Amino acid sequence: MDMKDALIAFDALSQETRLRVFRLLVEYGREGTPAGTISESLNVPHNTLSFHLRYLQHAKLISSRRDGRSIIYSANFDFFNNLIQFMVKDCCSAEFASIRNDKKRGCSIIELSVKPKEARS
Repeated sequence: MDMKDALIAFDALSQETRLRVFRLLVEYGREGTPAGTISESLNVPHNTLSFHLRYLQHAKLISSRRDGRSIIYSANFDFFNNLIQFMVKDCCSAEFASIRNDKKRGCSIIELSVKPKEARS
């Protein structure tokens, strides 16, 4: 992950409708869902949604595929995982967060340190 890709992704997610779309697509998993379902679920007009979907695709946060007459959108989990790892590896010290690979579960685990209440200022 390079800085430019991270900035484009964070810019895309900094808008409410796009963040809501991305979060919904995460819920649908790798299979994704048609644009119509996204529009209905979030009560976003089709033309407005189309703009936001293109923006998220440009940012590499989502992908699309044609299924008959429908276009299915899904979250780009690989890219988002890389974005999260970029933040933890390059922006947080080991004092606050660390990433470890869990080979048994086939995933990365982010561990965040939380100060006890009495130690917080």
